[in-house]
Amino acid sequence: MGALAFGYDTGVISGALPFMIRPPSQGGLGLTPLTEGLVTSSLVLAAAVGSLVCGHFTDRYGRRDSLIVLSLVFLVGAVGTAMAPSIPAMVAMRAVLGFAVGGASALVPMFISEMAPAGRRATLVSQNEMMIVTGQLIAYVLNAVLAVVSDSPAIWRVMLLIAGVPALLLGSGLFFVPRSPRWLASKGRHEEARQVLDLIRSSDTQARKEMAQIIENNDEEENRKGWGDVFRERWMRRLLLIGIGLGFAAQFTGVNAFMYFTPIILRQTGMQTEAALTAMIGNGLVAVAATFAGIWMMNRYPRRTMFMGGLGAVVLAHMALGTVLLLFPAASMTKSLLALACILLALLFIQMMVSPLYWLLMSELFPMRVRGALTGLSVAAQWIFNATASFIFPIMLHAMGAATFFGFAAINACSLLFVMKCLPETKGMTLEALERYLEKTLGAGATGGDNLRRVS
Repeated sequence: MGALAFGYDTGVISGALPFMIRPPSQGGLGLTPLTEGLVTSSLVLAAAVGSLVCGHFTDRYGRRDSLIVLSLVFLVGAVGTAMAPSIPAMVAMRAVLGFAVGGASALVPMFISEMAPAGRRATLVSQNEMMIVTGQLIAYVLNAVLAVVSDSPAIWRVMLLIAGVPALLLGSGLFFVPRSPRWLASKGRHEEARQVLDLIRSSDTQARKEMAQIIENNDEEENRKGWGDVFRERWMRRLLLIGIGLGFAAQFTGVNAFMYFTPIILRQTGMQTEAALTAMIGNGLVAVAATFAGIWMMNRYPRRTMFMGGLGAVVLAHMALGTVLLLFPAASMTKSLLALACILLALLFIQMMVSPLYWLLMSELFPMRVRGALTGLSVAAQWIFNATASFIFPIMLHAMGAATFFGFAAINACSLLFVMKCLPETKGMTLEALERYLEKTLGAGATGGDNLRRVS
């Protein structure tokens, strides 16, 4: 439900924007390209703050309890955006909503990874990504349906208000979910941690073995807790930089430019607003199908190989989209359909081989003693990159046209080189074993390629 709320809140704006750019006399807010970027980016910029703050608090107060508080923030933001009377009020309420989205984006994958057994961690964490894209698909479908069946100029307010439903489900559902056994053990609450493992593991032997690993790992960390470790220890500094770099790579694929602004792109090719909103359903369907495929692939192929393959395909898709916009200067249905095909191709590889892997890696890369803090920092950086891309994209598209997508292609080529050089392989290890492995290999100065070759 946290991921569903995340997905709906980030996807619904694509349907609301075409109505919000209308003047107030026609039920909109009179958005310009500048304020359009502000309304969109205010959520993602606040999400950076949310992930950073919640990453700190979750280490102190726990994953589950922090998410319960976030569900209330989700609800306030959903109602506030639906009732916003002006652009400043909309920006402020989108920021409240963004705080909750950012917090959930950091906490939910972390919580799932700490509950999951090693052999199922990739599948279970990636179901978080599945629910994100499902939330976006629901938003696209409801946007299209509401735009067709309603003549109200203020229908965009209903679109935004529906975001309160997953917030309510998140808050109520969490009361039936146990706390993270690894967080409980880190606070010395070993008996409670063992009770949770007994509940969520298939056998007493498995629960006992895992509990022993958790306690051993906590004992090793007792004499080196704290933020100072991040800056004193080379391997932690490298992990943080890798986490930040992966956030840049994931966001500058252009995924959210497509998720937020596909209707705007298609309108420039000549497609009508209602048709463009209906076409967004294709974005959602491709994202859901691609995530299914990605979950299947994660259990069979190395993380690095998938990430690199996805980025390479995204480079080609951006170049194809830029070429279509250059070759067909006049608005036409052919231009619209070819542009949509290129967008869907990019989303296919992003949602299959980049986005799910990013969230999975954020849930497993960082050591337990500062997992919340480092995950929060890395995800906060990712949201800043998201906000940057969201803010500049409509301005660049208005000023540069097709060249915008060639620029994205060049950026993704650089991201591909970064992943090839720096990303370690994480597949097939428990969180405790992975932590010892990363400390040994990154602390010794190994590159991502070296790490891949050392995996047994």
